Amino acid sequence: MTLSFPPPASDKTVLEQGTTLSPRFDPAGLVTAVVTDAGDGTLLMVAHMNAQALAMTIETGIAHFWSRSRASLWKKGETSGNLLSVVEMRTDCDQDAIWLRVTVGGDNAACHTGRRSCFYRVVDVDNGTPVLRDGAEIRGAGR
Repeated sequence: MTLSFPPPASDKTVLEQGTTLSPRFDPAGLVTAVVTDAGDGTLLMVAHMNAQALAMTIETGIAHFWSRSRASLWKKGETSGNLLSVVEMRTDCDQDAIWLRVTVGGDNAACHTGRRSCFYRVVDVDNGTPVLRDGAEIRGAGR
């Protein structure tokens, strides 16, 4: 069975207060998905879901996304073993973003680089130029 989603309600009150999941997909057919660790709240990754990825995530309890670069459905962790098991799914007030709270299987790495989080670099400024630094490198530096 594949879930389908009704179009978003035109009545803002129904969209924001109602009980029907009716995602507001963008013109490319995607919603943004924010993924955090269910245990400690660490931001793990941000990806996109089309209707099929959202439906498969709901149906299986394993996070699925739409890969914009490969233009294909993507079961996160299928190759690495670091599957994302959904503990809770939420949508924002106007239903154009999804928040997944997950547990990470395998070696607890959500990033394809093997790191726990995709957000491992900090944007800093060096002599007026934005630079990237490893987040571990500047911990405790007062930033």
